[in-house]
Amino acid sequence: MALLITNGRIVTARDDYTADIYCAGETITRIEALIDPASLPAETHVIDAAGRFVFPGFIDPHVHVYLPFMGTYAKDDWASVSRAALVGGTTTLIEMICPGKADQPLEAYELWQSKAEGVAACDYAFHMGVTRWDDEAQRQLREIVDRGTTSFKVFLAYKDALGVDDRELYHTLKLASELGVIVTAHCENETLVAELQRELVAAGKTGPEWHEPSRPPQVEAEGVNHLMSFAELTGAAVYAVHTSCEPAIRAAERARQRGVRVYVEAVIPHFVLDKTYAEQAGFEGAKYVMSPPLRDASHQACLWDALRNGSINTVGTDHAPFDFQTQKTMGRPPGSDFTAIPNGIPSVENRVDLLYTHGVRTGRIDLHRFVDAASTQPARIFGLSGKGTIAVGADADLVIYNGEHRGTISAATHQMATDYSAFEGWEIAGRAETVTVRGRVMVRDGVFCGEPGRGRAVSRHAAH
Repeated sequence: MALLITNGRIVTARDDYTADIYCAGETITRIEALIDPASLPAETHVIDAAGRFVFPGFIDPHVHVYLPFMGTYAKDDWASVSRAALVGGTTTLIEMICPGKADQPLEAYELWQSKAEGVAACDYAFHMGVTRWDDEAQRQLREIVDRGTTSFKVFLAYKDALGVDDRELYHTLKLASELGVIVTAHCENETLVAELQRELVAAGKTGPEWHEPSRPPQVEAEGVNHLMSFAELTGAAVYAVHTSCEPAIRAAERARQRGVRVYVEAVIPHFVLDKTYAEQAGFEGAKYVMSPPLRDASHQACLWDALRNGSINTVGTDHAPFDFQTQKTMGRPPGSDFTAIPNGIPSVENRVDLLYTHGVRTGRIDLHRFVDAASTQPARIFGLSGKGTIAVGADADLVIYNGEHRGTISAATHQMATDYSAFEGWEIAGRAETVTVRGRVMVRDGVFCGEPGRGRAVSRHAAH
């Protein structure tokens, strides 16, 4: 069915104007000051967006859905995560594939893809995790790039598990440079983390409040510096994920000034939560254990400044959903410690509203930077053709957004599969009222009304 959206205030990374949008098939075919509905096919669905923003569909560049991790599995599947994403205004997700070191890359790629195919309600793509380097892994990585997955993921953390050594890092970056793809990287020094964890646990410091001291800002900044050195030597484009603190941001900025092709991501929990949440009594702090950890609140001013001036390119979530009652408690003392708490804060449903509420409404960022960081930049950096903008020929991924809505976040009403919300009781100012995926209405009046399987895998071009 064709779709006409009238009277909306269209906001992109650059533009801000009022016009009508007509979508035929899966793309935007007309944008004009006034489109007469009588000139369109009789079955055209008309939505009046007067008094509302119309944004391009938002893109979360960093989520985990199928995730075997720390002896358990992430709680969401593609049915729940895509429903949550859409209700939150996100129309495309990029999932991290995280194979074990013994796994064949191509088998892992096909396994992760099978979890989304025919189930996802939103569009999706992947970053291919690299956990080892040998001739067979290289051959399979080349094939994966040929299939349209044009980004890799490496961990400079999780020693003896997902982490790569320097030889593996070097060759991964060399291959990426050759193929024109980008390498996303979790930047922490794995040896420092392992030693700090061992010392803290030996000293009886076992609660969730000790997670952050085991991974202090210096550990993250050293990881960023390490990645920058390898990127500079190989010429590869790199993307530092979930950058959480001022020293790490400054390390990336210095490298960029030297000519390193580096992009920086921050994630919404680091903008609005601080380490005091992980220090709550009664093991409540376990809800807020993620890596890199929540930082002292003093780092947040730097994050907002860097987002406003473009030093931070994108805002994602690192959505990694684990239940509090049955999974986070794996690290409850006595008998266990903070190193066994599954890392992650579920937030895919809340990213856009929190960024609008705490960024746009407070004046920390303007509407253009909001759209740029949460939609346009992810599309450009990761080669998502037709996404991230509102233009004739673009995919009809659209969000009609009510900036005057007032609501409250709660696990009782969220679409994510977890038994808690990290933002329980928080007020939001704004919500996605109507959301379309390639012209099909998937959310109406803030309620999911779509169907599983509408989403498709997006084949990406090598953008670097």
